Amino acid sequence: MSNQTTYCGFVVIIGKPNVGKSTLINQILGKKISITSRKPQTTRYNILGIDTKNNYQTIYIDTPGLHIKKKQIVNNLIKDSTNKLIHDLELIVFVIEGTNWTNDDERIIHVLKYISSPVLLVINKIDNVINKSILLSHINFLRKKMDFLDIIPISAKKGTYIDTFIKIIQQNMPETTHYFPEEYITNMSKIFLAKEIIREKLMRFLGDELPYLIKVEIEQFIVHKKYNYKINGIIIVIKNSQKKIVIGVKGQKIKRIGIESRIEMEKLFSAKIYLSLWVKVKKEASNNEYYLNSLDYVFNINKI
Repeated sequence: MSNQTTYCGFVVIIGKPNVGKSTLINQILGKKISITSRKPQTTRYNILGIDTKNNYQTIYIDTPGLHIKKKQIVNNLIKDSTNKLIHDLELIVFVIEGTNWTNDDERIIHVLKYISSPVLLVINKIDNVINKSILLSHINFLRKKMDFLDIIPISAKKGTYIDTFIKIIQQNMPETTHYFPEEYITNMSKIFLAKEIIREKLMRFLGDELPYLIKVEIEQFIVHKKYNYKINGIIIVIKNSQKKIVIGVKGQKIKRIGIESRIEMEKLFSAKIYLSLWVKVKKEASNNEYYLNSLDYVFNINKI
């Protein structure tokens, strides 16, 4: 590769909650680095995904979904997502859902018109659109909204037209050296990714029972003789009743969450994992500080 011309650039992915931004970036990379859920606001942080294919390297920024009240919110998000990380943004990917067009989408468009970076409009979840003539009509409707770099329908979940999407992205990458080694797929640490995986499984298996105020911490992440990594995770809630929800009857909920988390980590890290999960209650003390109950719950999921 040293004798080849190399291309590299930054791409920010924006859109309303639950339009499939995280699923898209996971599909591009071929590994899950950004968690997915039907619940809005699943992504809490700007996740950096690094896609290196031959002499092309694209650095994707997966942003939290936008709840838009004013156009300034969108403008600030784009600034926060890019200026803190990079100096020049090559492309903005604006993701919408099927043939749905909402007032929030309209507000995003209004802001994007005043941004110099080219915008690629991605119509996701086309697998849910039965009548393709409606899709064609919708694309013609969208073309009148602004001067997009291109409009591409995809299914991030099924991988439909992802190759076409990547090709468009690569065509807009500037000639420059790669910022990251070829083997990197994210700049996020393994500890961060472990926390995110546990959080995703909590959302998936607790559903509407999920306490609003819930937090995941990694107490221990070490190299182990028998296993590649030994990980102790703490699930923090604020009430004893919430602890019972997370644990489930006879520990069945926490057991399932732990098993699925361990399997996901082993896939992502390509390593054997020993995972222990604890559920603890974090209460507000009178001095506005917090304390943890000494012992709450741990379940050995590694013999399953």
